[in-house]
Amino acid sequence: MTPPTDPVAEPDTYRAEVLGWLGDDDPATVQAATTDRMRQVVEAAGRRLRERPKPTEWSVIECAGHLVDAEIVASARVRWILAEDEPDLVGFDQDRWVDGLRYREASPDELLAVFDALRRANLQLWTATPAPGRERIGLHRERGPESYELVFRMMARHDRFHLAQAQRALEAVVR
Repeated sequence: MTPPTDPVAEPDTYRAEVLGWLGDDDPATVQAATTDRMRQVVEAAGRRLRERPKPTEWSVIECAGHLVDAEIVASARVRWILAEDEPDLVGFDQDRWVDGLRYREASPDELLAVFDALRRANLQLWTATPAPGRERIGLHRERGPESYELVFRMMARHDRFHLAQAQRALEAVVR
């Protein structure tokens, strides 16, 4: 998967690409499989878990840390969308978070436990939310209006992108 269009410069194109990469797949099914898939990549990495393929690319453990960050952010966003009228949704600098939170030093078991708990809660929330709730929107500071459903679908595609990134990182450091 190639990186998406710049979401700030071209938000509509970014959203269309993200949703296109998900295709007709059920976003809940995609998301439900992510913890196990990430655990498999982490286990396969073994002692190379923290090795970056290049200085500017994330290691497997950093990809796992980013998935945790994204799940935390998405958790907050969807709850604001459901509870408030057109709430402000802030962006975040993923590289700063990965570096600032020192994921290269993190425990993979702890990261995956946090991710799994958040993901299960978010999937339960999705299932419990009727259609009108899924249509509610928040105002993303960089991309404009985004519905709960759009955020949920984008997270499924996000999972796929970063799982593939973790797999590429593993393959690059094993060579």
